[in-house]
Amino acid sequence: MNSYEEKIQQLKEKIEKAKNIKIKAEARLETLQKQKEEIIKQLEDMGINPNDLDKEIKRLESEILYLIEEIEKALPPDNILYNNK
Repeated sequence: MNSYEEKIQQLKEKIEKAKNIKIKAEARLETLQKQKEEIIKQLEDMGINPNDLDKEIKRLESEILYLIEEIEKALPPDNILYNNK
Protein backbone atom coordinates (compact mmCIF):
# COMPACT_ATOMS: atom_id res chain seq x y z
CA MET A 1 0.00 0.00 0.00
CA ASN A 2 1.36 3.39 -0.83
CA SER A 3 1.36 6.24 1.62
CA TYR A 4 -1.71 7.91 0.05
CA GLU A 5 -3.78 4.78 0.49
CA GLU A 6 -2.59 4.43 4.08
CA LYS A 7 -3.39 8.05 4.81
CA ILE A 8 -6.84 7.73 3.21
CA GLN A 9 -7.50 4.59 5.27
CA GLN A 10 -6.46 6.38 8.46
CA LEU A 11 -8.74 9.29 7.60
CA LYS A 12 -11.65 6.91 6.92
CA GLU A 13 -11.11 5.29 10.32
CA LYS A 14 -11.02 8.68 12.02
CA ILE A 15 -14.20 9.74 10.23
CA GLU A 16 -15.94 6.54 11.30
CA LYS A 17 -14.79 7.00 14.89
CA ALA A 18 -15.99 10.62 14.85
CA LYS A 19 -19.39 9.48 13.51
CA ASN A 20 -19.70 6.97 16.34
CA ILE A 21 -18.81 9.62 18.91
CA LYS A 22 -21.39 11.97 17.39
CA ILE A 23 -24.10 9.28 17.48
CA LYS A 24 -23.36 8.53 21.14
CA ALA A 25 -23.35 12.24 22.00
CA GLU A 26 -26.68 12.77 20.25
CA ALA A 27 -28.21 9.80 22.07
CA ARG A 28 -26.91 11.12 25.40
CA LEU A 29 -28.28 14.58 24.63
CA GLU A 30 -31.69 13.11 23.85
CA THR A 31 -31.65 11.16 27.11
CA LEU A 32 -30.69 14.25 29.09
CA GLN A 33 -33.39 16.33 27.40
CA LYS A 34 -36.01 13.71 28.31
CA GLN A 35 -34.76 13.68 31.91
CA LYS A 36 -34.94 17.48 32.02
CA GLU A 37 -38.52 17.43 30.74
CA GLU A 38 -39.44 14.78 33.32
CA ILE A 39 -37.89 16.80 36.16
CA ILE A 40 -39.67 19.95 35.01
CA LYS A 41 -42.97 18.05 34.93
CA GLN A 42 -42.36 16.68 38.43
CA LEU A 43 -41.62 20.18 39.72
CA GLU A 44 -44.76 21.54 38.10
CA ASP A 45 -46.78 18.66 39.61
CA MET A 46 -45.48 19.77 43.03
CA GLY A 47 -46.57 23.32 42.28
CA ILE A 48 -43.03 24.61 41.82
CA ASN A 49 -42.17 26.84 38.91
CA PRO A 50 -38.82 25.57 37.54
CA ASN A 51 -37.71 29.18 37.09
CA ASP A 52 -38.22 29.75 40.84
CA LEU A 53 -36.23 26.69 41.90
CA ASP A 54 -33.44 28.66 43.62
CA LYS A 55 -36.04 30.64 45.57
CA GLU A 56 -37.84 27.42 46.56
CA ILE A 57 -34.58 25.81 47.72
CA LYS A 58 -33.81 28.84 49.91
CA ARG A 59 -37.35 28.74 51.32
CA LEU A 60 -37.01 25.05 52.17
CA GLU A 61 -33.59 25.62 53.77
CA SER A 62 -35.08 28.36 55.95
CA GLU A 63 -37.97 26.10 56.90
CA ILE A 64 -35.57 23.28 57.83
CA LEU A 65 -33.50 25.61 60.02
CA TYR A 66 -36.65 26.92 61.71
CA LEU A 67 -37.89 23.38 62.42
CA ILE A 68 -34.50 22.32 63.80
CA GLU A 69 -34.53 25.32 66.15
CA GLU A 70 -38.07 24.48 67.28
CA ILE A 71 -37.12 20.86 67.98
CA GLU A 72 -34.02 21.95 69.91
CA LYS A 73 -36.15 24.33 72.02
CA ALA A 74 -38.63 21.56 72.78
CA LEU A 75 -35.98 19.08 73.95
CA PRO A 76 -34.71 19.05 77.50
CA PRO A 77 -31.14 20.27 78.05
CA ASP A 78 -28.27 17.85 77.37
CA ASN A 79 -27.41 17.51 81.07
CA ILE A 80 -30.87 16.06 81.71
CA LEU A 81 -30.80 13.83 78.65
CA TYR A 82 -27.42 12.36 79.48
CA ASN A 83 -27.57 12.46 83.30
CA ASN A 84 -24.67 14.88 83.49
CA LYS A 85 -24.39 17.37 86.31
